Amino acid sequence: MAKITFIGTGGGRFATIFQKRATGGIYIADKGLLMHVDPGPGALVRALDLDIDPTQTDVIFVSHAHPDHYNDAEILVEAMTLGGKNKRGMLIGSESVINGTHDYRALSAYHKKIAKEVKVVQPGDTILLKDWYEMHITPALHSDESTVGFQLKLEHGTVSYTSDTQLFDGLVEAHKGARVLIACLTRPLNGKIPFHMSAEEVAELVKAVEPELAILTHLGLKVIVDVNNQANWITKESGVPTIAAFDGMRLYLDEKIEIKKD
Repeated sequence: MAKITFIGTGGGRFATIFQKRATGGIYIADKGLLMHVDPGPGALVRALDLDIDPTQTDVIFVSHAHPDHYNDAEILVEAMTLGGKNKRGMLIGSESVINGTHDYRALSAYHKKIAKEVKVVQPGDTILLKDWYEMHITPALHSDESTVGFQLKLEHGTVSYTSDTQLFDGLVEAHKGARVLIACLTRPLNGKIPFHMSAEEVAELVKAVEPELAILTHLGLKVIVDVNNQANWITKESGVPTIAAFDGMRLYLDEKIEIKKD
């Protein structure tokens, strides 16, 4: 049984600045795999509050070099490697995260050096986690041009994560086959802006992908104030059960999908 913990469900500049929701990212646990996804500000503290031991993490995935996605990555690399004393774990990131670009840079050379494996990924790549779990890297269209998402094949189905993106040709196909689709929703109905998905775009994506369940996270400030109505609207428009994640929410992926509060 896989367990997915939503350490923090806020995203975007102002939700992050004011911490209306935590911004710690997502933690995926399955047999032999512990992976932290997009550890933004507060990821370490919030993980400890949820009894997640960061020294046991196997993989850290950072989709792009915006602070609400990468801020705590360095200290979590230190935790994963026991302060750099134990060269272990895998660090996965986009070009901007691992190598830096003209506009963006996320990680120091030191933190890249102490992880056992470092992977720079781009759309279309496939990598194995712990020699068992297949991860396909998916495209995104965001202001950091190297942004990526993923599809991860777990024991009881595929989990897809969009990261920050707007809807574009190819996004649906990239996430087809997902049992659970985790979509970053930073903009509400009638609030479309470039490089981020609004509720209308998420509904279109969810309807086309047809997962068993869609989950909204990385919620922008204007989404948070009305998030359950946004989720209900997407459910109605797409025909797919869609829920808004909340801080500390745990999803259990087995023959059935169960949602529990911490």
